[in-house]
Amino acid sequence: MNIRFTKKNGRRAAAFALAAVLTLGGSVFGPAAYAEEEELDEVSVTADVDRTAPEIDGLTYESTMELTYADRFDVFYYEGGYKFIRVYDGSDYLLVPEGAEAPAGLSSDVRVLYAPLTNIYLAATSAMALFDSIDALDTIRLSALNADGWYIDNAVTAMENGDILFAGKYSEPDYELLINENCSVAIESTMILHTPKVQEMIENMGIPVFIDRSSYESHPLGRTEWVRLYGALVGKEDQAAAFFEDQAKVMSDLKDFPNTEKTVAFFFMSTDGSVVVRRPEDYIPKMIEIAGGRYVLTDLEVGETKRTSVSMTMEDFYARAIDADYLIYNSTIDAPVNSLDELLQKSALFADFKAVKDGNVWNAGKYLYQATDIVGQLIRDINHMLTDGDEANMIFLSKIQ
Repeated sequence: MNIRFTKKNGRRAAAFALAAVLTLGGSVFGPAAYAEEEELDEVSVTADVDRTAPEIDGLTYESTMELTYADRFDVFYYEGGYKFIRVYDGSDYLLVPEGAEAPAGLSSDVRVLYAPLTNIYLAATSAMALFDSIDALDTIRLSALNADGWYIDNAVTAMENGDILFAGKYSEPDYELLINENCSVAIESTMILHTPKVQEMIENMGIPVFIDRSSYESHPLGRTEWVRLYGALVGKEDQAAAFFEDQAKVMSDLKDFPNTEKTVAFFFMSTDGSVVVRRPEDYIPKMIEIAGGRYVLTDLEVGETKRTSVSMTMEDFYARAIDADYLIYNSTIDAPVNSLDELLQKSALFADFKAVKDGNVWNAGKYLYQATDIVGQLIRDINHMLTDGDEANMIFLSKIQ
C-alpha cells in the first residue's frame, strides 16, 4: 500500500488498520434508504439566525459572500486566503490556504480543510453537476456511484477514462482506496447521517467529512447557489458567480408564466403503502407555482417535523389530491411507474383520481436530483405539462400511459 503521510493525514495508518478488520455492511449501520435526498430531522434556518462572521484568534475578517437565494450556508473571508464556511446545521469548516497552518486554539468543533482540495470523494450526487458547471471535475477523484449511475455526461466520461474512480457507496466506502488516493475531503449528502459509524471511520482516517445540505433550500435557485460554496472550496469563485448569475437570469425569464389555476400533486409511494409528498415550503412546490400551477397540498400541516418530505396515509392523500388536475410521480426516489396499471397496483384508490381519469399522470425522471445546474428546465417542463405542450421538449417529465 502506498500511503503518503502529511500533517493532514497523520492519523490514517492506525485508522486504516482498524478499518481493515471491520466489515461495514449497510445493513449493520442503518436501513436501506430510498435515495440520497432522504433527509433527517434537523434545525431550521430562521430569520434571526446569527450570520455574523466568527471571531478567530490570529485571523482578520475581510468580507462575507453575498448570497441571493441560498440560506443554508455562509462563506466568510479572512486575510491571507482563509475561508470559514458555516452550514446551518451546526457544522463549521475552515479552509486553510496552501502552505499555511490552521490557527492555534481553533475550536475542535471546526473541521479543517487544507487547500488545494484534490482527490475529493463525492458521495453527494447533487453536487456533481455544480462541479461540472465550473469545470472542476478534475478535483474529484472518487465517486460513490458507478458510471452507469450518473446522468451527467462529463462525469460518465471521466469515470470511463479512469479520471474518477468508483470508491464504494456512501454507506460502504472503499477505505483503502480513499487512503491510497490521498483523499482530501469526503463530500456527503445527509444520508451519511444514517451511518454515523462510517462517518466516524472516515474522519478517524484524517479525512474531513463535508455534509451537503442543499436539498433543504426552500427556493429552487437556493440549491443551485451552492455552486458558489463549491467554487469557494476549489478556488473558482468567479466562475461559480458567473454561472449562478446566468441561472438566475433563466429563472427570472420564467417568472411571468400565467397562472393556470391547475393543481398538481408531487409524490411517491413507500413500500409500507404510505404516500410521501413534499412539504409546502419546499422548492418543488415553489417550482410548480412559478410554472403557473398550484401545489395541491398548500394547506398541509406538517407539525414539528423539519423534513422536506412528509409521509401520509393513502386515505389522507386520497382526500386531499383526488381532484388534482395532474399527478407527478417522483421516480427519482422510487422506481418509475411505467403505466397507469402499475400505479393502480400500488393502490386501487388511484382509479378515482381526476388526473388518472383524464390521463394526466407523469413521471419525474431519475436525473432530476442530479440536475442542480438546470433547475429552470423542470419549471419549463411543468409549464409544458400544464399547457399541453410537446412532451418532446421536456427533459425531466414523461407522461404515463
